[in-house]
Amino acid sequence: MIRRIALAIFLAAAFLAAPPARARQAQPQITIHPAEVSPSAKLRMILAVAHAGPRVVTVGEDGVILLSDDNGKSYRQARSVPIQATLNSVHFVDDKTGWAAGHWGAILKTTDGGETWQLQRSDTGQDRPIFSVLFLTPTEGFAVGLWSLVLSTKDGGASWQETPLPKPPGSPKADLNLTSVFADRKGSLFVTAEGGKLVTSDDRGATWRYLDTGYRGTFWTGLQLSDGSLLIGGLRGTIYRSLDGGQSWAAAKTDAQSSVTGLAQLADGKVVGSALDGVLLSSEDNGVTFHSSQRDDREVLTAVLPLAGANYLVFTKHGIEN
Repeated sequence: MIRRIALAIFLAAAFLAAPPARARQAQPQITIHPAEVSPSAKLRMILAVAHAGPRVVTVGEDGVILLSDDNGKSYRQARSVPIQATLNSVHFVDDKTGWAAGHWGAILKTTDGGETWQLQRSDTGQDRPIFSVLFLTPTEGFAVGLWSLVLSTKDGGASWQETPLPKPPGSPKADLNLTSVFADRKGSLFVTAEGGKLVTSDDRGATWRYLDTGYRGTFWTGLQLSDGSLLIGGLRGTIYRSLDGGQSWAAAKTDAQSSVTGLAQLADGKVVGSALDGVLLSSEDNGVTFHSSQRDDREVLTAVLPLAGANYLVFTKHGIEN
């Protein structure tokens, strides 16, 4: 049985079904159908969110993409999404141009702020989902996923090339779940992964090397803060911080035990995070310490998005909150 990441990397601790082997196997070809326009779209699981200028764009289960032009007060479904695969990641370089990526190796592009999408890549012959997509410029982008999948493009996604990763220290092959890709202001790339590993590139993805975080669990998300420090978060409420570009790491102080699914810095400098079990995280000192609160419903929180000032949106396993 193929290793399945059934819903998304963020929900791994609670929802993944892991088979006994990591062997790559072909699967029956899947017929690609467009995502359905449905009255229940707002109840589908949301797995990632981004700004397209002032617009909020969410992606998630069954290829559902939702748009909000009033800071999350109301949402409508995108007019056209060419694939029904679950989408795990979304990234925009301006208010019109963005990409989404997910299962079946799918990468989609929009040039109208998310209203309509075009399929740039898919691979339905194997179960190798993409978990994260990032563009440094309108033409230069990266995507990462299952079994150490690293893809890059120099032409805005018209073509994608796979870059083999080196073997991790002590491992016979590169065979990791790569969970998210982010960049610092210098253009260095960082990819969170299993086993506390972090993969980095200082040459725009031409070569990659491993950084030692000192942790052995999975990291799911990361970002650079306004002061230049790096934060990565993952299993069991773990958040690590680096002040030297990822060369050394220290655990942040936190009272949370729920796995971290998203991190964001607000305009006022506060750092916030979403987690499983309805846990919200906040830090007033650039990620040195985090305090947690828990919602009464203990809803699975899947993503967080900063708005103006001290405001932000949180998204859930059960979609948009009214």
